[in-house]
Amino acid sequence: MSQSLNLETSKIPWSELQRFFAAGKVVYVDAALDLVQVAEAMSGDDKAQFEQWMAEGVVDLLGDEQARIWIEDNASVWAVVIKPWVLVQAI
Repeated sequence: MSQSLNLETSKIPWSELQRFFAAGKVVYVDAALDLVQVAEAMSGDDKAQFEQWMAEGVVDLLGDEQARIWIEDNASVWAVVIKPWVLVQAI
């Protein structure tokens, strides 16, 4: 599965993901984690792992402040879709 998820991961301008952010569907993944591994855990419904990551503060819904910074910086992010979520990571 990680190979197919890796192929589905792409660099995309943050501005193209704003509508998903507005809908509350964007999950921030800290750079300390592997985006594809987080996507695998999400697609496998690994609730315990997600709870641990959230408690550690390395995975969470994307906050307004980070979204604003990315807009101001015209940033691109790494992203992968695990419906209905979009997982993003700073480049």
